[in-house]
Amino acid sequence: MKIVIAGAGNLGFHLAQLLAFENMDITLIDSNQDVLDYAASHLDVLTVRGDSSSIDVLEEAGVARAKLVLAVTTSETTNLITAILAKKIGGRQTVARVNNTEYLKEAQKKLFAELGVDSMFSPKHLAAKEIQRLLNRCSFTDIFDFEGGKISLMGITLGDSSPIVNIRLDGISQLQMGIDLRLIAVLRGQRTIIPRGDVVLLPKDHVYFIAPKNKIDQVENFVGGEKKKVKKIMMLGGSGMALESAMLLENDYDITLIESNKDRCKYLTERLSNTLIINGNADNFDLMKEEGLANMDAFLAFTPNAETNIIACLTAKNYGVYKTIAQVENKEYTLVSQNIGVDTLINIKLIAANSIFRFVRKGRIEAITGLHGVEAEIIEFVVTKNNQLTRKPLKDLHFPETALVGGVIRGEDSIIPNGDFLLQVNDKVIVFAMPEAISRVESMFH
Repeated sequence: MKIVIAGAGNLGFHLAQLLAFENMDITLIDSNQDVLDYAASHLDVLTVRGDSSSIDVLEEAGVARAKLVLAVTTSETTNLITAILAKKIGGRQTVARVNNTEYLKEAQKKLFAELGVDSMFSPKHLAAKEIQRLLNRCSFTDIFDFEGGKISLMGITLGDSSPIVNIRLDGISQLQMGIDLRLIAVLRGQRTIIPRGDVVLLPKDHVYFIAPKNKIDQVENFVGGEKKKVKKIMMLGGSGMALESAMLLENDYDITLIESNKDRCKYLTERLSNTLIINGNADNFDLMKEEGLANMDAFLAFTPNAETNIIACLTAKNYGVYKTIAQVENKEYTLVSQNIGVDTLINIKLIAANSIFRFVRKGRIEAITGLHGVEAEIIEFVVTKNNQLTRKPLKDLHFPETALVGGVIRGEDSIIPNGDFLLQVNDKVIVFAMPEAISRVESMFH
C-alpha cells in the first residue's frame, strides 16, 4: 500500500515508523530538510521537501497513486487543504489532523467529506476522551469502548488481595458466577501472556478483560477493584492537552490547574469557566500541598517534560491521591507504565496511531486500539458475506494461536462467545491479535 504522510514532526515520524514496520510504501513530506534527513536515515521511506498544500509537491510525492494520505502537520489549515487537494488529484483515502473539535461534529464532518476530507481526528481530543473514561472508572488503568459502549475493554493491575490471584485460569470460571467476560491478555513485567488454562495469575499482573458495558461493575468486583468516585482533580501544566481535558471535565469535577506561565494562565482563565487556575512552577510541591494535594482524588500531569510528569504523579501517590495519569512521549516509558507506580501513562502519539491504523488494516474495520505496554492490537472487524466465517463454529475457524475473539456485537446484543458460537453476516467481532497473528487474522476477515 502506498501511503503519503504530510508532516514529519513527532506524530508524522511516529506514524511513518510504525507503518514502515508494516512494509508499506511510504513518502514523507515536510518543509524542513533537517527532519526529512533524520527520517530518511532512520526509516525506509522516501522524502519530499516542500509545502504539502502545494499541488506540485503532492504530485511529486505520488499522491495520485496513494491509497492513504495522512495530513498530520501542526497546521490545521495546511492539513485540511492537503487532504482536499490530495483527494482531487487521486488519493483514495484522506485523513486530516485538526485542533478545532467543532470540525468533529457530524454536520461539519459531512461537509468536509464532500470537499474531499474523508476523516478527521484530533489527538488531544482522543486523549481527553480516554482520560474521561479512566476517571469515570478509576480502578481501571485502561478502558476502551466499542460501538458506543456496547462492549468495553478494561485493564486493571491485580493487588495482593484480589480474589483471582494465585488461581489457574481454567479454575477462574467457577468464580465468575454468570458474569459475561473474557480475559484476553496478561501483562507480566514487559511480557505479554496469552491467557490459557494453565496460566496462574499473580499479584502485580496487569490483566485485560472484555465485557458488556452493563457488566463493568460486576467485573470490578470480580477482580477486586477498589470502587472510588473521583470528585476533586489537580492538573499540573496548562498545555493544549490540559485545556482539552479541562474543557471536557470541568462541569463534572472540581478542578485545580497549576501553570507556570502567567500569560498562559490568563488564556486558560478566558477559556475555562469552572476551573481554578493557579500560577506556579511544576516542581513547587509546597504550593500543591497548600492547594490541597492530599485531598485530591486524581492527579493529572501535562507538562512538556515526561520525567516531571512521572515524578509529580509519584509524589501525588505519596500524598494519598488515588488516581494518577501522566502524559509522556517516549514509548519506552509507556512499556513500563504499570511497574513504576503511576496508574496510567497517556501517549498522544500512540492514541492517534490507533485511530489511524484502521485505515491501514485489511478487511472492514470499525475500530482499533492498542494496549499500554502490550505489543498487540484489538481490532473490531465486520463479518461480510465474502469472509466465509459463518460456515463453522469459532473453534473450527483455525484462528492463530496468538489471537482470540474477545466479543461479538450483533445488533443491540453484546455477546461473549464460546467455541460453539456461529458468526453471522454483519456481526462486529472484537479480536485480540499479537503482531505475528495480524496478517492471518486480516486475511480471514478480508
